[in-house]
Parts: sequence; C-alpha cells; structure tokens
Amino acid sequence: MKKLLFLFILFSFVIASAQNSFVIKDVKLFDGEKVIERTSVKVDNGTIVEVAINIQTSGKDQIIDGNGKTLIPALSNAHVHAWAPQSLSQAAKAGVLNVMDMHGVETYQSMMRQLKDSTNYARYFVAGYAATAPEGHGTQFGFPVPTLNKPEDAKKFITDRVEANVDYIKIIVEPWRNTLSSETVAALIKEAHLADRMAVVHVSRLADAIDVLSYDADGIVHIWWDKEIKKDQLDKLLEKKSFFVIPTLLTTIKAFDAMNLDEVKLLTKEKLFAQVKKLFDNGVPILAGTDPPNVGINFGTDLYQELQLLNESGMSTIEVLKAGTSNVADAFGLEDRGYVIAGYRADLILLDGDVTNDIKQMNQIITVWKDGKVVKR
Repeated sequence: MKKLLFLFILFSFVIASAQNSFVIKDVKLFDGEKVIERTSVKVDNGTIVEVAINIQTSGKDQIIDGNGKTLIPALSNAHVHAWAPQSLSQAAKAGVLNVMDMHGVETYQSMMRQLKDSTNYARYFVAGYAATAPEGHGTQFGFPVPTLNKPEDAKKFITDRVEANVDYIKIIVEPWRNTLSSETVAALIKEAHLADRMAVVHVSRLADAIDVLSYDADGIVHIWWDKEIKKDQLDKLLEKKSFFVIPTLLTTIKAFDAMNLDEVKLLTKEKLFAQVKKLFDNGVPILAGTDPPNVGINFGTDLYQELQLLNESGMSTIEVLKAGTSNVADAFGLEDRGYVIAGYRADLILLDGDVTNDIKQMNQIITVWKDGKVVKR
C-alpha cells in the first residue's frame, strides 16, 4: 500500500512538472520590442528560461507546435476602473494580465489586489482615490471621495495614498465641473515625486495638458479633446522631460458619438488620430488603455479595438503591439513582464495567424498563460 502511495505521489509530481515546463517550437515571436520570424521559447516553473531557434528538450517538457502561429507578451490595459473581481477575470480571459486602475474605493482595491497570484485574474495596480476638488469629477459615483481645496492639502492627500499602498497617483483636472487649481496640481505632483510615486493626470483640454506637464506630470491618461497641439508647444514640453500619453481613443470616440461636435467644438475623429500620430512621431510613448466600464466598454476584448484605433491613427502594427505590452510595463515600472525574454514571467499569448502584420488577428487567441499556467477562457 505504501509503495502504491509513493508511486502515486511520484506520478503526480511528474505530471505537475510536465505542466510547468513547456516549449513553444517554431513560432513567430513579437518579444515586446522586435519580431523574430522563427524561434522557440522554453518556459519552466512560470519563467521564460530560453528563447532560441534550437532548444534542447527533455521528457518532462510539453511541446507546443507554433508553426503558423504568433507568440506575444500578455497585454496590459493602462486605464481601467475595476469594481469587482469579475472585471479582472474578464481581462485575463482576453490575455490582459495587468490593469492599471485610475480611481476607485481603496478598501475594495486592497481586497482585489490579493488575486494577483491567481491564474484566472489580471494583476491589479491602483491609484486609490484620485485627487479631485469638492464636487469635482470623480465625486459623482456614489462613494465618498477625499477632496482637496488648496495646495496645502496636497501633502496629507499623498501621505494617505502612500499609507494605502497605491502604485501611483492619479490627479483630475476637469473644468466642466469644479476642479483643482493649478497651484494644487503642482503641489500634488511635487509631493507624489517626493513620496517616490508617479503622477498621472486626467485632462480634456490641451491647455490643461500643457500646464500639468510643465509641472512635471509623468503622463496624461486621456488625449485632449478641444485643440490640436502645435509643434513648438510639443517641442517645448519635450525639452523639459519625457512623458507618456494614454489616448483612450475608444472611450473618447464613443463619447463623441453621443455629442453634437459642431455645438461643443471638439476635435473630429481624424484630428484626434492626428494628435496621437504627432505625439508618436515626436517620441512620446503611447500606451493602450480603454477606461472601462465607461460607455459600456468591457475589461477584455475591447482593448483589441483600442489597438486597432491606434493602428488607424498611423502607428505601425509593431508599435501598436508595444503600446499594449512593453510600453505599459516600461512606463509603470512593471518589472519582469511586457517582454518575451529569458528571466521574465511567462505571461504569454499564442495566436493563430500573424498579428504582427494584422492587428485584427488579436481576436484569434489560442492560449493565454499567466506565470506559465494556462488561463481558463
């Protein structure tokens, strides 16, 4: 009986090991930076251990045929508002394994972050409560939100967010409601950096974007809606520092569809695209984000639509793939993810066909792995 038990345990161990070690052979690879036309990728215990055309395998390695398929890093969504674990599950099923929350209830966020090691849920990074003014944007969603009246409030606000263990600071400048003063925004950005936190800002007007970037904001989480940026304005901003932009084109266009553009004087879809292309052409990193659940956007497959819109804006397919993978990882300091290179987490998507030539192939996912384990889809 003891011998049978031993054999059963040994067999279970061998099976578990086989499930944790696999090689994807002869696959086209986008590694987060470049395309390799044909290579193989070995994963062991949740980590990418080798990327090479010829990989030595053992009897414990599962072999996956990558012929006619493409392997890419798992996606990240740089702008969400997730209110429940189901949102993180929906994201993971679509291969979106990292989501950046831009405003929510810190108590709920703390609980949802505990799912970070669960295979079937996206990892959850948070800003906690966004910084806003009394009755400002962000206060209308039915939960209490701490607000700021003056620059002197910035230090306590940032201290409270750090105590809540947020990953970065989100600031809201939205003049269609009561909004923060320029001095308060500048103080928030300064205090965020003193606390070793990145500061990102919600804007809808070009003038506000220019102001907050001049105060040293690290990124803008929406493209502005009202005017086109001039080359000299952009050059002046880039002289001071680098920054990134999350255009949220899908959200913006869906919102525009419900508005009378002639009446409210907003940019057309084509001019929005031109703004994104101008930013990209001048070296501004573009990050893919969709701002769900606003205007009915989901937490998973709608990110593919955002990638398609970035492609329509004039970014190449490879640069669009970066926007949804390595650019987010680089901007938010997500270590050991966003790339398919040795030593990184085995967060991977295997697709049928060639997504490096046609971004619409994102809909052809075969398998998603999180830390080398298959995500249930």
